[in-house]
Amino acid sequence: MKIGFVGLGRMGANMVRRLLTSGHEIVAFALHEKSRKEVERFGASGVASLPEVVRHLSPPRVVWIMVPAGEVTEETLTALMLHLDKGDILIDGGNSFYKDSMRRAELLKTKGISFLDVGTSGGIWGLEKGYCLMIGGEKEVFQTVESLFRALAQDNGYAYVGPQGSGHFVKMIHNGIEYAMLQAYGEGFEIMHAKKEFNLDLQKISNLWNHGSVVRSWLLELAEMAFKKEPQLTSIKGYVEDSGEGRWTVLEAIEKNIPAPGITLSLFDRFRSRQQESFSAKVIAALRNEFGGHPVKKET
Repeated sequence: MKIGFVGLGRMGANMVRRLLTSGHEIVAFALHEKSRKEVERFGASGVASLPEVVRHLSPPRVVWIMVPAGEVTEETLTALMLHLDKGDILIDGGNSFYKDSMRRAELLKTKGISFLDVGTSGGIWGLEKGYCLMIGGEKEVFQTVESLFRALAQDNGYAYVGPQGSGHFVKMIHNGIEYAMLQAYGEGFEIMHAKKEFNLDLQKISNLWNHGSVVRSWLLELAEMAFKKEPQLTSIKGYVEDSGEGRWTVLEAIEKNIPAPGITLSLFDRFRSRQQESFSAKVIAALRNEFGGHPVKKET
């Protein structure tokens, strides 16, 4: 199958390479020429604009976008709509908010353009190991381009999950769960790291837990790799960003009156990790001093 692919970042470029190895033809666009040249080395045809992507494809066209969620995705879809025709298919494989995907699907439908929202997991390892794909949209459209998903995914690593928006909804919850899992691992390893008298080998324990333990996971494999590189993680600053999906998961839980304390607290802990100095901690210290005369530490 010949498709257009828009967005050649860490995920997008690797997805293009994986599709090429499966025999698909790719017309690739990214803003930076360097990114286009990189995928051209593996057999893609690089073009310098969105209209060129469409011109190099024959109807019915398929265009996969892999760009940052939010304004960039909105602008890209709006621009592509001007050049696509009835019967064409647009696929958003980024981390878009599922309600945005539902709205975009309805908008594209007015032009007769089909839309699939594809939650994509696998990170930088997807090229080698394959991706996990959660696909929402019309089932007939999914079946039309299923060979793309089969080429990208691990064995049993893709599924049609429901109507428009459901692919990105499932990916949103997936990432919310990931927040809580990372938090649990982080806290557990911190407690072990603090037990200095045992001199615990965290790399060895990461490996051990992946052999028969109920907490075994790919994340533990990655923990083992990280501790092998740097046992004390000395050079790494404990500053953790969030890309949006954790926030959306918490908001969804609130909207549905679903208690989700683990995910919610893991999100808030990411906020805490970015503070140079906690003002709330200063307030607490001041109050303890006021009501109980507890000593406070002064800024130097």
